[in-house]
Amino acid sequence: MEGEDEASTQMIDEIYANGGDDGQRHRPIISGEQLDIEAYAALYSGRTKITRLLFIANHGDNNASMQLEALRMAYDEIKKGENTQLFREVVQKIDGRLGPNYGPDPAWADSVDRRAELRMEKLENELNAYRTNLIKESIRMGYNDFGDFYYAHGALGDAFKNYVRTRDYCTTSKHIIHMCLNAILVSIEMGQFTHVSSYVGKAEQNPDALDAVTVAKLRAAAGLALLEAKKYKLAARKFLETGPELGNNYSEVIAPQDIATYGGLCALASFDRAELKNKVIDNINFRNFLELVPEVRELIHDFYSSHYASCLDYLGNLKANLLLDIHLHDHVEKLYDEIRHKALIQYTIPFVSVDLRMMANAFKTSVAGLEKELEALITDNQIQARIDSHNKILYARHADQRNATFQRVLQTGSEFDQDVRAMLLRTSLIKHDYNQRQTRKL
Repeated sequence: MEGEDEASTQMIDEIYANGGDDGQRHRPIISGEQLDIEAYAALYSGRTKITRLLFIANHGDNNASMQLEALRMAYDEIKKGENTQLFREVVQKIDGRLGPNYGPDPAWADSVDRRAELRMEKLENELNAYRTNLIKESIRMGYNDFGDFYYAHGALGDAFKNYVRTRDYCTTSKHIIHMCLNAILVSIEMGQFTHVSSYVGKAEQNPDALDAVTVAKLRAAAGLALLEAKKYKLAARKFLETGPELGNNYSEVIAPQDIATYGGLCALASFDRAELKNKVIDNINFRNFLELVPEVRELIHDFYSSHYASCLDYLGNLKANLLLDIHLHDHVEKLYDEIRHKALIQYTIPFVSVDLRMMANAFKTSVAGLEKELEALITDNQIQARIDSHNKILYARHADQRNATFQRVLQTGSEFDQDVRAMLLRTSLIKHDYNQRQTRKL
């Protein structure tokens, strides 16, 4: 009990400190700098690099220079591949704003399309020959080559079908893992996250063929699927379970910085104080990811230390860039609301009464705005309290433990009495051989 009292006292001291003089703390707050698109894009490879750049171009409405920079980089990246359809779409979006070097290039597009036709014809002939000879491994490789071909040209639906067809020709666990990873990659690109969860499960059924890097990839993919389903607590657990072996080995889907950001925000929004300490702050593996994103690391520590103003400053500065993230964009508002609500709830727990003016100062908001937030949480039964609007004080409604104990004892006694009476009745019926048979309806 003494340990709990000390922890509670420390938490109260920290909360009071947070509402006091800002000069006591010298931790720097990050500035809301514009996203460095070049550094951001360098974290990824393949198709996801292009789709993330196009997402920035489509959602950076307030910054024309950032939009054009994203389109320029997407243009250059597409020309390294063979997706002529996506190339034409990007050219249309650029609409001549980047000069003659970033316009339609019909010679390049026609050349790629001609090579694609020849390549496809060759793959069909090879696959037909493999089918005739009934060589399972060759047929598997043939379908796999078709999947790679369609994926490179942006036909994701056809790529998925061909990758999945290799399942019937897999002869080892490693082949199954390879098929599942391909299916997961395409499913993420298509936004079909139910398929992602399904193929993660299938891959995990072959533990003998899973190495540390593959396990980390599967955890990250499962986390993305749960994030998309808005199951933030489960998503946080998957991201937290992702091993440091992931590194840059899954850059075609996710960067290690994303693991820190997604996992940290989901954990803040869904974990209680004890879970945050045990599963996030004390998690040595996850600490490696957090070191890559100091802002997320600091806001987690601030939240746990009850430095809410600093924590909310970090969140506010990160928000603009998080809204440009292809996976996090739709969840930023929900996660931010959940984190703020948890901060408000955690602030009130140690106190019998709270001065709303001091609390508003700690959260850098107005007293009227704070009252509305607290009213919503009280109505939703998340805070057991009542508000004195005249004196601007929040009074906690702590349950009467003594009365609650008596009520539980009485309830238990009543249930015991009922059970004993039922047993005595049953014993009496058996003793007197009383058995009522149901009459048959004719």
